[in-house]
Parts: sequence; structure tokens; C-alpha cells
Amino acid sequence: MKHFLLTWLGTAVALLITSRIVSGFVIETFVAALVAAIVIGLVNAFIRPILRFFAFPLTLLTFGLFTFVINALALWLASALTPGSGFEIKGFFPALLGSIVLAIVSSVINYFLRVVE
Repeated sequence: MKHFLLTWLGTAVALLITSRIVSGFVIETFVAALVAAIVIGLVNAFIRPILRFFAFPLTLLTFGLFTFVINALALWLASALTPGSGFEIKGFFPALLGSIVLAIVSSVINYFLRVVE
């Protein structure tokens, strides 16, 4: 349970940092970041595997680079599922850049959280 809560908080902080770096990637409050982290987790658990399955040939042809597009679509979908919550992605390119920045920031935060545990 402690690991789940730390991961959830780490993702929320990563979302806040990403919103400060990428224009068009908007998180208004920490509560909005917490809600966004839950929705992104649910989208990643249920919808992203389906997207990856159907996009496998394209991912194979692009040597895995299409995975960035799938991540961007998953983020954009999570944003669309939470209208009025303070989490908004204004277009595909902010979602694409945001997914890359979010992956980097989350990796750094999760590294430090593993060291703390």
C-alpha cells in the first residue's frame, strides 16, 4: 500500500512538473494532478494494451518509435475523460511532447522514491 501511494504521489508531482515545462499541457492544482494520475493509470491499464496490440505492426516498422504516439494518445484520452477537472491537454503535439517529458520526469522521481524506500 505504501508503494502504491508513493507511486501515485510521484506521478502527480511528475504531472505538475511536466505542466510547467510543456505549453498546452495544463494541470491547475495538485488535486487535479492526483485525479489525472488515477485516470492515466486506468487508461494505461485498460486501453493502452489494446492500442499497443493493434499498433504492433506500425511499432515494429518504426523500431518502437510509434510507442511515443501511443503514449501521447493515452495521455490525450485521459485528458478527454476528465473535462473540467483542471487537467487538459490542448492538442496532439502537447500530448506527444508531454508524454516524453513525463516519462523522463517520472523515471527520475521513481528512482529517488526507490532510494527512499
